[in-house]
Amino acid sequence: MSVKEKSKIAIIGVPVDLGAGTRGTNLGPEAIRIAGIVKRLEAIGYEVEDRGDIFADRKASKTIEGSNLKNLNEVLRINRLLCKEVSTVMEEGMIPVVLGGDHSIAIGTIFGVLQQKKNLGVIWFDAHGDINTSETSPSGNIHGMPVAVLTGMGHEDLTSIGGNVFLKRENLVYVGCRDLDEGERKAMKEQGIKVFTMYEIDDMGIKKVMEEAIKIAGEGTDGIHVSFDLDAVDPEVAPGTGTKVPGGMGYRETHHALEMIAMSNKLVSVEFVEVNPLLDKQNTTAEATVALAGSLLGEWLI
Repeated sequence: MSVKEKSKIAIIGVPVDLGAGTRGTNLGPEAIRIAGIVKRLEAIGYEVEDRGDIFADRKASKTIEGSNLKNLNEVLRINRLLCKEVSTVMEEGMIPVVLGGDHSIAIGTIFGVLQQKKNLGVIWFDAHGDINTSETSPSGNIHGMPVAVLTGMGHEDLTSIGGNVFLKRENLVYVGCRDLDEGERKAMKEQGIKVFTMYEIDDMGIKKVMEEAIKIAGEGTDGIHVSFDLDAVDPEVAPGTGTKVPGGMGYRETHHALEMIAMSNKLVSVEFVEVNPLLDKQNTTAEATVALAGSLLGEWLI
């Protein structure tokens, strides 16, 4: 069954920037809504239900004593709620489309999907590795740690959010990396996680990279989750993100990648994160996000 034939999408906003070092991603979900994501998905043929937002309580956030993880208590609360909501909408037969927010929300999103799809594959589009732990993180920002948490590493309160179900490393693949911390390089190599950096994209071409990525995340799994950080795209295309790295994926290259996932008919869920309107130019990055969502969810010219 193609993504276009699936009946209903649930939009879940998570306006939070507490996992990041730069403020502003809390404004991302509303910017993406203003850019027209609901109308875009309805035009493809979906019934779309906007489930509203899971809000952060900035006043309640704090760094817990004995931990270097910033705002851990509030990041925990948000991700627990998100995990439950994602699981619920999937149980109701809907495709969750989660709008961030910083990338720490992937913890709740993917743990939520794992409640319904135990053998999940993930394609992680990102300039960065997001596989630090408190021991390796140079900043203590949790948006640099979700992959570690989802594969069972890191603070026990974070790893316990999804129960005892974790993401299998052999079904995880990165696309678009170009800025990795030393600890992340070590973790990726030791755990045997497949990484397609911008070198591989330049060398192999996006078609070949995505054929292999879809095979890793899609063969023998219960479906593919796409975790899309807008900094995977070149800053010329998506300037409104907090950790920009030059030399990212181009506009058509990115659309091609997501169109290939759509054509695989394996997509079960998606999140778009790290849209920061405070750093954007005339909502360009939010508008790009809406266009990318269209490609991923089956929008064709003919």
